[in-house]
Amino acid sequence: MRKNLFIVLLVVAANLGIWAAFNRPIAEEPWHGMINGFSYSPYGRDDNPLESRMPKPEAIDRDLALLAQYGRSVRTYSAIDGLEVIPALAQKHGLQVTLGAWLDQRTELNKREIDSLIDLGKRYDNVTRLVVGNEAILRADLTVRELAQYLRQVRKAVNKPVSTAEPWHVWLRFPELVQEVDFIAVQLLPYWEKVPFEQAVEYVTRRYNELRTAYPDKPILISEVGWPSEGNRVGAAVPSLAHEARFIRRFLNEASENGMDYFVMEAFDQPWKKGIEGSVGAYWGVFSAGREPKFPMSGLIEEDASWNSQAVLAACVALLPMVLFGLRFRNLRAHGQLFFAVLIQASASLLVWTLFVPAHLYLTDLGLLLLGILLPAQIGLLLVALINGFEFTEVLWKQDWKRAFKPLTGHEARTDWPMVSLHLACYNEPPELVIETLNSLAALDYPNFEVLVIDNNTPDEAVWRPLEAHCAKLGPHFRFMHLKPWKGFKAGALNFGLRRTHPSARIVGVIDADYLVTPDWLRSLVPYFDDPKVGFVQAPQDHRDWQHDRFTEWANWEYSGFFNIGMVHRNERDAIIQHGTMTLIRKAAIDASGPWAEWCICEDSELGLRVMEEGYEAVYVNHAFGKGVAPDTFGAYKGQRFRWAYGAVQILKRYWKWMLPGFLGGTGRLTASQKFHFVTGWLPWFADALHLVFTISAMLWSVGLLLLPQYFEFPLAVFLFPTLGMFAFKIMHSFVLYTARVPCSLSQRLGAAVAGMGLTHSIARAIFAGLFTKGRAFLRTPKGENSAALVRGLLMAREEGLILLALWTCAFGVGLEYGLHVREVTFWIVILLVQSIPYAAAVLHSIASALPGGTRDSEPAAPAALAAG
Repeated sequence: MRKNLFIVLLVVAANLGIWAAFNRPIAEEPWHGMINGFSYSPYGRDDNPLESRMPKPEAIDRDLALLAQYGRSVRTYSAIDGLEVIPALAQKHGLQVTLGAWLDQRTELNKREIDSLIDLGKRYDNVTRLVVGNEAILRADLTVRELAQYLRQVRKAVNKPVSTAEPWHVWLRFPELVQEVDFIAVQLLPYWEKVPFEQAVEYVTRRYNELRTAYPDKPILISEVGWPSEGNRVGAAVPSLAHEARFIRRFLNEASENGMDYFVMEAFDQPWKKGIEGSVGAYWGVFSAGREPKFPMSGLIEEDASWNSQAVLAACVALLPMVLFGLRFRNLRAHGQLFFAVLIQASASLLVWTLFVPAHLYLTDLGLLLLGILLPAQIGLLLVALINGFEFTEVLWKQDWKRAFKPLTGHEARTDWPMVSLHLACYNEPPELVIETLNSLAALDYPNFEVLVIDNNTPDEAVWRPLEAHCAKLGPHFRFMHLKPWKGFKAGALNFGLRRTHPSARIVGVIDADYLVTPDWLRSLVPYFDDPKVGFVQAPQDHRDWQHDRFTEWANWEYSGFFNIGMVHRNERDAIIQHGTMTLIRKAAIDASGPWAEWCICEDSELGLRVMEEGYEAVYVNHAFGKGVAPDTFGAYKGQRFRWAYGAVQILKRYWKWMLPGFLGGTGRLTASQKFHFVTGWLPWFADALHLVFTISAMLWSVGLLLLPQYFEFPLAVFLFPTLGMFAFKIMHSFVLYTARVPCSLSQRLGAAVAGMGLTHSIARAIFAGLFTKGRAFLRTPKGENSAALVRGLLMAREEGLILLALWTCAFGVGLEYGLHVREVTFWIVILLVQSIPYAAAVLHSIASALPGGTRDSEPAAPAALAAG
């Protein structure tokens, strides 16, 4: 208890410390004076001039009353569409106005703007300067000559200083433009120049002095100067609230010391600007769109003032699960308890952080929709991480395994061996391959067994007749049955065998047609049935003849991970998956639970679940008593995994109430631990389905970014970090557990990782097919087909290859369109490339079955398909 309490307190303290480290308050020179002026766009959170949603005069009046408390003047950008009221309202609150007119390529609009600008400039004394156009030369909406005509028109009509607003380089490039203005209105925004924040104020001063040196006789007004608080990184320029606050304070003090005239960019955040400037366009305000100050002008600066409450909330969310885990799993070594406590706390912190991030953002309807999709997906990813982490923790750090079963010995003198009926179902198998299996069964060192060979619908008599003859040769304990026609696929054949089983048989064994078993198989496992609670005993699948074959070598070790890690872990709480070979089942358990399910494509797992539901226990002995032939092609390999995943969904759809806890209306007799393992054991397959959804969504979103940038923005990094983190954790999880529990080399571990990732798409398709269809044709697993040519190798992974190509095309297109200097662009491209890795693995593994070294050198591959295994 003390150890657990110490670990919990240590993790909570570390959590608070990390939150504090990432949110350390920053000291910066304060600003106590009045601000010369604000660039002022009056649009509120729900206003949008692009959609003609304009602010009402009373809202503008409230804005100006607020700004009058902090500054002396405002600069505007337009003089029409309801903004004509600004000079009068500003005069009411004692504010001067630098009045602007918006100019672009629309001649009629320009005329309206100029006419209103002239009228307002004449009528209001508090309009002290006029700005004709904003960056019209930079945008190439107007030429210098065209803009000069507008400037001359206004200068002639109004006896007040007149200029236009452009960046510093435009003024230096066009000295003839300087001759047309009374003062230089220069935009100095170091963020857009990719200047690091630390050098930003110095950059502004340097550019200001360049203009003063170039045009010593012209007054200079900094018409825009500021830094954004959110948005995309541009080169070394990083938006953040702390950077904005520090920049504004530094600049205000610098401007005061050097007598600069300026307008801070800008008064209020403008969410509508995301449509024209990207996400950063919304976050230049000193005040939020809700008209609240975003940062203080004196005292310490914090990036997120609510970080301490978030840290405490994250600690509270994680506290109870950490304590309960420590109390429940005291037999874990301290390293294990610490690791899982850290994982719980990290998940809680990430969840809290994710929930709070949108509170600081101005999300569009499309953004809210994306949030509604990504938030549940992120919670799902965190659950998968915790589930995988639990397996990781127990496998590595469990101190004593209570159900570590081994082959039984010391029964040499036993005489009461129960009869075992072994069932071998086959379809169109190469006779020589099945004969090898029969010969290995004939060599079993067990006194009381029979073998039923059930050939199911093989059309060619020349294929099944040799098996019939060989069974006759092996003696009366071997019986051959040819069924034609017969329904139910493998389950139907096995059910036929059950009806032909010897009446005295107490145990039924199932073996695939390609397995070579060791003589001690039955003698080593049958004694477990002396315990009447044991319903079935399972040994792992294993494979042979893979040593000189790259494709099957990778597949072999991918299989091995499940049997050396997953099944061992599940066995500890009596929740293993029964699989359809090397399994022994109590005949009475079959009689009680019912025969093989012909409606289910995974009849073996389904029967095992029903046997457990009857109250029987399962035994897993992690010792290979038999070896079969692995699939020879990627098509066969992924077809087998499709069948397993599809069958899992069939089972869950039929028995979902068995999986629910009692307080949610769960039925049946499965224990809570069994329910946990059955649900969480299949959950990673649903995560693969989620991967496909995310992949398709990412491609569609990329197309939106390219074709409709006014509606699509780059997703928040907070929702993308878990995707990368989950991928890295999954790799680490598998790699470390393989190193600890699977006896293979580094290259074999890497090959197993490629093989496993390459199945992601097939599993995802199976999950969706299982969810939306009622039944599907039985898929055999061909294990003796000749390896395909290179072209066929590509065709077997054609869907994966097309998705891979689409993801790479999206990544290239986004990079080409937006450039890699923006952090969010780079991050999105990385996401697309990471999403493509499983598809690249599928193509690589498929090609491996065709390239030299991807076919067996030791013996020729059998030409025909084998029964499912």
